[in-house]
Amino acid sequence: MKKITAIIRPAKLEAVKERLGREGVKGMTVTHVTGCGMQKGSTAFYRGNLYEVNLLPKAKLETVAADDAVDRIVDAIIAEAKTGEIGDGKIFISPVDDAIRIRTGERGASAV
Repeated sequence: MKKITAIIRPAKLEAVKERLGREGVKGMTVTHVTGCGMQKGSTAFYRGNLYEVNLLPKAKLETVAADDAVDRIVDAIIAEAKTGEIGDGKIFISPVDDAIRIRTGERGASAV
């Protein structure tokens, strides 16, 4: 199993969620986060003062999937989240040793 973590533009979140649902993803966790990368943020004047905004709002989407579904899920995220501009985000893939469904005690892929 693999954990797929995608940091994407908040405006793309609904499209990515809908596409992942069509791809058979049954569960995910979404967190609204702030961060920076190559995009670096921006500067703005507010009431005569210059403010630097270097942490931008992003959506962090996490899901766990079977090894054979990872490429399909990653391709779906890229297809929906990509604009071709700086700030589209990143996808991280990590190994998952085990998963346990608390309600039933199921372990492994059946718990996901």
